[in-house]
Amino acid sequence: MWAEDDLGPGAPPCLESYIEPVEGKVYRMYHGTSREVAEKIKVSGFKPSSTGMLGPGVYLSRDLQKASRYPLKLPENQKVVLRVRVNVGKVKKIDRQGHPLQKTWHDHGYDTAWCPPNCGMVPSDLEEDCVWDPKRITVIDEIRPNKQAYGVCHERY
Repeated sequence: MWAEDDLGPGAPPCLESYIEPVEGKVYRMYHGTSREVAEKIKVSGFKPSSTGMLGPGVYLSRDLQKASRYPLKLPENQKVVLRVRVNVGKVKKIDRQGHPLQKTWHDHGYDTAWCPPNCGMVPSDLEEDCVWDPKRITVIDEIRPNKQAYGVCHERY
């Protein structure tokens, strides 16, 4: 289980995963990774994947519990979640397999692809975002496992 503390005033909003992100806004998101890779990201920034369900980009989620699952086959004690600030820019909603822009959304002027929860795109049925340019992402801090509480986004924007 993972816990999130309150970042206080001035923190990017935590948008509920079922709410479509607004173009040009900045939101709090999460990226699950290994402790080793997290240190590299903090020093050198994110490196976009070259492939994936939505094509190239940096894969994130607004769902802390989803991000805490990654990397899938890594033991819990080697995982960490990076809490990040993301300027989503222009957002394309990709809500089904075979969507005409599923892997080409960036070619059509979009900065972020968003898969809402329960749309059939993600096996877990949880929300996912893919950000084309890693410069749109700033690491805030990291969250480590905490067996006492779940991280939940209670703010609504």
